[in-house]
Amino acid sequence: MVKSFRIRNIDIDPPLILSPMAGVTDISFRRLVKSRGGVGLTVSEFISVEGLTRNNPKSKRQMRFYEHERPFAVQIFGGQPERMRMAGEMAEEIGADILDVNCGCPAPKVVKHGGGSGLLKDHERLETILKEIKKAITIPLTVKIRAGFYDHTINAVDTAKLAEACGAEHIALHGRTKEQGYRGLANWDLVRQIKEVVSVPVSGSGDVTTIEQAFARFSETGCDGVLIGRGAMANPWIFRQIEDAIHGREIFQPTLEDKRNILLEYFEMLREDMPEMAAIGRMKQLAGQFTRGLQGGALFRTAVYHSHSVEEILGRISEYFEAIAAGRPYFGEGAKTEIVEAPELDSCEAAAVVS
Repeated sequence: MVKSFRIRNIDIDPPLILSPMAGVTDISFRRLVKSRGGVGLTVSEFISVEGLTRNNPKSKRQMRFYEHERPFAVQIFGGQPERMRMAGEMAEEIGADILDVNCGCPAPKVVKHGGGSGLLKDHERLETILKEIKKAITIPLTVKIRAGFYDHTINAVDTAKLAEACGAEHIALHGRTKEQGYRGLANWDLVRQIKEVVSVPVSGSGDVTTIEQAFARFSETGCDGVLIGRGAMANPWIFRQIEDAIHGREIFQPTLEDKRNILLEYFEMLREDMPEMAAIGRMKQLAGQFTRGLQGGALFRTAVYHSHSVEEILGRISEYFEAIAAGRPYFGEGAKTEIVEAPELDSCEAAAVVS
């Protein structure tokens, strides 16, 4: 039986969380996915406390959110307790419902400063950070952790118990180690193990891309919530579909027109929010994820990847969907087109690609 849960007095209903992904889950993407339905909690991109506390405009922009997104969590990363505390206070001031501490990002540029998954091998520092933040904020404090730092040092259960003792009110586990990065499969049995030893809600993350996988994870682990990241890039309706299944409704199946419209809607949101070239870059990224598995999708992604203006991208979208709707083959830029894919982005590693 899948049911909603609470982080203190905040209902997470349905118990489905849009996982934070740097360079992906900005205000436009969250708005897009939230409006499809089924998202119980949205989370910002992970935000540098060094940037936030030094008034970096990019970091401050990353904290923006729409009222209809609530409940909304700001996720921060860093290794300095004082700056983490200050950033927590800033998140509360801008109206975030929850503050989430990233203890999972494996990117070297994050780990070398003691942040992200670097905190998994420095529990003393993690304890100091969490206690400092907890003293400074009144909104719930949550953490997102990994299985461990090295493959031979799996310590997620101990990290979770420490976080709970420091006042964390929700623990999310991505069941890969820092050493694994995004290779292999996430270990969801660790979610079950954590759930057995802490009293706060526990959610799991990793490799959920279908309704069946989500239900299997709830069933196998007894977890309170499921986080979905890359699965939402490929299918922005996945939350709605899982919610339909939870309530025994007919599962929503997007039409070809829905798929065309969501690309156009996202591109329009991006153009409202950022300079044209940045919007084009983000669009190439989503189009790459979103059209995997569609007929002629690789040729379409290549055509979009080679586009350099708003008009070109809009033209490519029209050409592609008109051809598919009419049952015609789509040739992209020509019969001998060499397939080129936009870089596949992996959570916090994405920041290195897009920043």
